Amino acid sequence: MRKLTVVFTFLLIPLAMQSQQEKKPGQRPQQPREMVEIYGRILEKQEKIPLEFATVIIKPLRGEKVFGGLSDAKGKFLIEIPKGKYHISIEFLSFKTVTFEEMTIDGDTDLGEIVLEEDAEALDEVELIAEKSTLEVRLDKKIYNVGKDMTVRGGTASDVLDNVPSVTVDAEGIVSLRGNENVRILINGKPSGLVGLNDTEALRQFPAEAIAKVEVITSPSARYDAEGTAGILNIILRRDKITGFNGVATVNLGQPDYYGFSTSLNYRLKDVNFFTNIGYSDRESPGNSTTETLYTSPDANYASTNQQVDYLRSGDNLNLNFGLEYYFAKETSLTASFLYRNSDRNRTAENTTEAFNEFEELENETLRIENEISNDKVYQYDLNFIHNFKKEGHVIDFDFQFQDNSDIENSLITNEQTFPDMIEQASEKIEADEFQKRFLIQSDYVLPIDENQQIELGFRINVDDRETDYTFYNENDDGDFIVNDSLTNFFEYDEKITAVYGQYGNKFGKFSALLGLRIEGTDIDIRSTGKDLDSVNQKNYVNAFPTANLVYEFTDNENLTLGYNSRIRRPRSRFINPFPSQSSRTTIFQGNPDLDPSISHGVDIGYYKRWQKVTFNSSVYFTHATDVFQFIRTDTGESTEDGIPIIRLSPINLSTDDRYGLEFSATYTPKKKLEI
Repeated sequence: MRKLTVVFTFLLIPLAMQSQQEKKPGQRPQQPREMVEIYGRILEKQEKIPLEFATVIIKPLRGEKVFGGLSDAKGKFLIEIPKGKYHISIEFLSFKTVTFEEMTIDGDTDLGEIVLEEDAEALDEVELIAEKSTLEVRLDKKIYNVGKDMTVRGGTASDVLDNVPSVTVDAEGIVSLRGNENVRILINGKPSGLVGLNDTEALRQFPAEAIAKVEVITSPSARYDAEGTAGILNIILRRDKITGFNGVATVNLGQPDYYGFSTSLNYRLKDVNFFTNIGYSDRESPGNSTTETLYTSPDANYASTNQQVDYLRSGDNLNLNFGLEYYFAKETSLTASFLYRNSDRNRTAENTTEAFNEFEELENETLRIENEISNDKVYQYDLNFIHNFKKEGHVIDFDFQFQDNSDIENSLITNEQTFPDMIEQASEKIEADEFQKRFLIQSDYVLPIDENQQIELGFRINVDDRETDYTFYNENDDGDFIVNDSLTNFFEYDEKITAVYGQYGNKFGKFSALLGLRIEGTDIDIRSTGKDLDSVNQKNYVNAFPTANLVYEFTDNENLTLGYNSRIRRPRSRFINPFPSQSSRTTIFQGNPDLDPSISHGVDIGYYKRWQKVTFNSSVYFTHATDVFQFIRTDTGESTEDGIPIIRLSPINLSTDDRYGLEFSATYTPKKKLEI
């Protein structure tokens, strides 16, 4: 898709940073103090590369007024302040803060070149930051800092992911990690309504500038949810520390027809931070598919069929995210946020089915046109509490999340025979209403034992309640639509996952280790009600997921990593619904309530080497999965009006799956502003 992007960035700091003192009765108005300029340039220590968006905070020794600003693309800043004495601090993500204590400013002052050093003291990580500080390698993940990636300026969250090594995003917005679509996407470490009931469309309108970093976790530690055999992508959103108002707005235009708008805003006071992200998009996505089927039964009316589907998807999507952070003290904060999503979608599909005899001669042709209208709404409420104890790294946090989602679909299907004769056939209508409520409660506690050891404990409870009301209508001879009881059902799906975990980290010499165990108990109740079926099924199982992540540092610029993890892929609610639903004219989909989860075991070996101008990062991986879902086709014994057999499509635990591969990335920076 060709895309034109326009970016508007705005920063209004002094307006919000200066609190006003009340004027007392009889008090003479204060004479305005003389204003002077303070300026300088902020650089990264090793390569002397300018740091853009570094934060400069200027606090007077007396008074409540606070001044500040951000460095530009050349690392330069210039801030106007009154004469006086100040504490000045320079901050940047993943770098040590530089401070100037009790500095007297009595005229224009040049702070010169301020060099920031990488902060690599976190106990559970080996942090190696590549050129322009874009890559951090840790024990259990790789972190890509988005702020330095110029290729996604003005883009969306999907653009960010597509620029991350190992991650691909296809034309339909489907995200894959190492070629596997069973990847878990988290926002700030938790599930999010941005990845809704059925798609990741909201990621296409979420502004890239709102994202601070993306964590690629191919060998997740015990802290993370075990769902997702491919691994985890954790999108960390940006929260500005600087006082005042700032933000960015983006306008996108594209072909095929697409336009969108997104904005990310932040307003920070002394103890409160307000933030919002707003996105809107309207797009059209054409496509097509072909299916060829051979019939070997001697009773089949035709030897083969060919289905050609041409479809056009369109829709507009709106997402609003509002929130605030309140700091009770420097060590304690509470964050509350609300997310609203609304998606209106249309899908038109023209399905041409050709039926051939054993001599490959066309004997029958039909045209099926399906017009589908759907509306998807998400309401999500989040609370997060964090408290940092006096000892560095000693922290506890609590999270609560509630989602109320709905997906309403209405389809009108017309059928006609186009060969050998033109015959209009009865139409069909489908109403599928899905409602979902999700609750999540979790807590994590980290306790450092000494400078080289720590333990971490946590629990998580996730509840997912879904109801699907599926109604199928057939048109009678009078043109009225009558409910088809054989294809109409009401499906209830209740899932509760309870998890506890513990992990231990240690670093001795050049060797670091993070060992953990996560235990998850799953309770699933399903009930399907229809004309000929009223079934109740339960699935209860407990799984243990051991994890191990090891790192050996040859030098500060070279290391070798080894990771082992165990993961799970639970069947979606649709996969275990025993009631049949018509997915096409000649296919019926029927879930399998006896479907078991698929368990995988993965090993990942990585090597990292950095020279003065070249960085090399590689890994070899292998994953073995059991009870993998496979879809089988069986004959229902029924046929369409023109004699084409109707096939049943169902999932079963049929096979094992082995995935292995090699991936590497190399970066060469011959000059400061040139990177290959």
